[in-house]
Amino acid sequence: MMTTIVFFVAGVVASVLVLLCCSRGASTNLFHLTLIITATVCCWMMWAIVYLAQLKPLIVPILSEGE
Repeated sequence: MMTTIVFFVAGVVASVLVLLCCSRGASTNLFHLTLIITATVCCWMMWAIVYLAQLKPLIVPILSEGE
């Protein structure tokens, strides 16, 4: 849950910075916000997939008898 909050805060901070630094017009601002939201969601999904893959792996390692 904490990592989800971190990604959300990072997305909000990036959105505010783009609105403050790159204010060129309504359509350009919408395009920049769309890119930031998409990037934030994609990064969060990548983290979630990797986390879940390590939590419950599909392939269980088989140890030899010597180990």
